[in-house]
Amino acid sequence: MREEEIEKLRGIVRDSMSKHLYSSAIFFSDKVAAFTSDPADIYMQAQALFLGRHYRRAFHLLNASQIVLRDLRFRYLAAKCLEESKEWDQCLLMLGDAKVDEQGNVSDLTNSNNMYLDKDGDDREINISSAICFLRGKAYEALENRAEARLWYKAAIKADPLCYEALERLTENHMLTCEEEASLLSSLQFAHGDEWVSSFYSCLVKKHDKEMVVEAKFRDVEKESSNRITTDPSIGGTLIDNTDLLVCKAEYYHQCGEYQKCFDLTSQLLEKDPFHMKCTSVHLAAAMELGQSNELYLLACNLVKDYPQKALSWFAVGCYYYCIKKYEQSRLYFSKATSLEGTFAAAWIGQGNAYAAKEEGDQAMLPYRTAVRLFPGCHLPSLYIGMEYMRTHNFKLAEQFFMQSKSICPSDPLVYNELGVVAYSTKEHKKAAWWFEKTLALIPTATTETWEPTFVNFAHTLRKLKRYDEAISCYEKALALSTTRSLAAFAGLAYTYHLQGDFSAAIEYYHKALWLKPTDEFCTEMLTLALADGSRDFVDFIPDTSP
Repeated sequence: MREEEIEKLRGIVRDSMSKHLYSSAIFFSDKVAAFTSDPADIYMQAQALFLGRHYRRAFHLLNASQIVLRDLRFRYLAAKCLEESKEWDQCLLMLGDAKVDEQGNVSDLTNSNNMYLDKDGDDREINISSAICFLRGKAYEALENRAEARLWYKAAIKADPLCYEALERLTENHMLTCEEEASLLSSLQFAHGDEWVSSFYSCLVKKHDKEMVVEAKFRDVEKESSNRITTDPSIGGTLIDNTDLLVCKAEYYHQCGEYQKCFDLTSQLLEKDPFHMKCTSVHLAAAMELGQSNELYLLACNLVKDYPQKALSWFAVGCYYYCIKKYEQSRLYFSKATSLEGTFAAAWIGQGNAYAAKEEGDQAMLPYRTAVRLFPGCHLPSLYIGMEYMRTHNFKLAEQFFMQSKSICPSDPLVYNELGVVAYSTKEHKKAAWWFEKTLALIPTATTETWEPTFVNFAHTLRKLKRYDEAISCYEKALALSTTRSLAAFAGLAYTYHLQGDFSAAIEYYHKALWLKPTDEFCTEMLTLALADGSRDFVDFIPDTSP
């Protein structure tokens, strides 16, 4: 057969694959390979078989060729076939021996002829070594060797920063601490023109930095995309309204406690892209915090209908039941989500929270500890374990887990708040004040009601230290944030005025506290004392008018 006729058949194979006509691609690629016996055509036939889900046949074809152990592309595609067959040990054997260090540097990689047999290949490709490192990571993760998987994912993105899957695994599966994420991103070598990718990646990692730092990251992405338009007028759009970037902003709002802002943004994004899974998960979290049970119900129904095999669908059902305080049912659905996807961090934590809501601390510890083991880069499981120990007044263990959480994520104000509560509970009031000051230094400028308990806690501590004026200021800030009015803030404010000897103000705030909870014993008793002290002062100051 003439060369031009063979080239025409190759074109038909490529076009069939692009149109997802895999049977046609398999048929014609088999004939091309028979005519030429060219390794490139054998590789194209194996690709067609792989895309047509004939994994065993594709592996047999590749393994039978003489080039499979000498060419990385043959070996990689053969390993992909073994991956799809869930033969993870064989997959690692096919990829060859190699070692990786803690920084993601690979050594002892099997020497291969790095020729590219794809006739359409060009220089705008993901490095094949990066893809191999990523596949090794997936194999180790499937074999539950998450420590080794983490190293190979780091090696994958260092080999080629454009291998987004590696970064996605590291961040979504919480494999790195905040410090490790920052170190990894700073070590990546981006090609000229890819600066916007670097800026975008910085928005994808944990967002517990100070407000100005996070906002600067978003501005950098927008600036980079705008600069590309300036240098190349043929590019008409920017990333300012990109869904992925806006989801990152929504995550940031959620971490700041601005749940309504987060919910409004994700609602808009889901109208534009209703099947964006990451946006859906952030939307679920915001709806949970706001108590939007109707929204959770509708979203859960749609997810279960459209994606019955996805863990997120059953997680949404669990969120709905948790929101309406049916904790046993929520626990069952969170458990179902973890059985479908063992690396779903939110479902493990939700399962623990469902136990904790019923004060079943021992049962809550199991999913929390599992999450600590599976997600070394997530500080929340350690934080919740500490809270459970706090509930049982085991302050020493609670502090240990809070410090562990702080080492993973040193910029989350909630961790510092809990450390302050521990110090207050152990009567270390100066230490507690220091922790609460650290907390308030880390919270966003636009303070929301979420942080009202922190102001109350700090005010209690200042009162204990007899810094009454500062305590009163903190109580007033707490009341300004609270939409439902805080009993603790009113009672604390009344008691502080009482200690200062301002009995009229104390009586006023005791009354306000009792209006919220008429049966409160402390306020009832202290109101009686304030009235007695106030009347005694009144009698003492009555002028003597006797002759």
